Amino acid sequence: MIEIKKLNQYYGQSHTLRDLSLIVLEGDCIAVMGRNGVGKTTLVECMIGLLPVASGSINFQGVDISHRPSESRAPMGIGYVPQGRRIFPLLTVEENLKIGLPARNDKSNVIPEFIYELFPVLKDMLERRGGDLSGGQQQQLAIGRALVIDPKLLILDEPTEGIQPNVIIEICDIIRKLNTERGVTVILVEQKLPIARRVADKFAILDRGSNVYSGLMRELDDKLIKQYLTV
Repeated sequence: MIEIKKLNQYYGQSHTLRDLSLIVLEGDCIAVMGRNGVGKTTLVECMIGLLPVASGSINFQGVDISHRPSESRAPMGIGYVPQGRRIFPLLTVEENLKIGLPARNDKSNVIPEFIYELFPVLKDMLERRGGDLSGGQQQQLAIGRALVIDPKLLILDEPTEGIQPNVIIEICDIIRKLNTERGVTVILVEQKLPIARRVADKFAILDRGSNVYSGLMRELDDKLIKQYLTV
């Protein structure tokens, strides 16, 4: 599905990604984990074209997208839910959802019904402004907006941050359902270990800008947790 080889990226003089390599297979649900500042969001923003790649490659379904413009990702089937949601607060729920429609390959101008099936609250609030929603509702809107393109790959950056516990469980279960029932490949950036374990089958741990360990979630033992994830 997506293969990253020896990826390097810099912020000024700071070397943020160091020869990072990662393979995500079609149908995977993988949690990208690590302490603050190890390069998780930087990796995601390189994958979706918001940050430039200094060297290395990002291949999506056999196509090198390393230096393609960010707006080319969605039509290829890459959905993105950014950290902090970044919905448009002055637009209505319906307008927020419709933003992604031009990126659909079939050029449909209709919001897919399955989004309302996943998030019934959005259908009840179509005319409400995004900024008037609760944090949990805004996160559902951000995920729904990414799903409008009917993505093959869904990348979520800290989707449970700042959300009440009952909604966290609901969002986790929906992400899992997207992967197991709709066949969407998922890359989940997540610091909270219980959430990562609830959602993902695989994991990759980043440290100092590199992928230091990848494996099945059941292989994530106390030694790795203490070495790379415990603050």
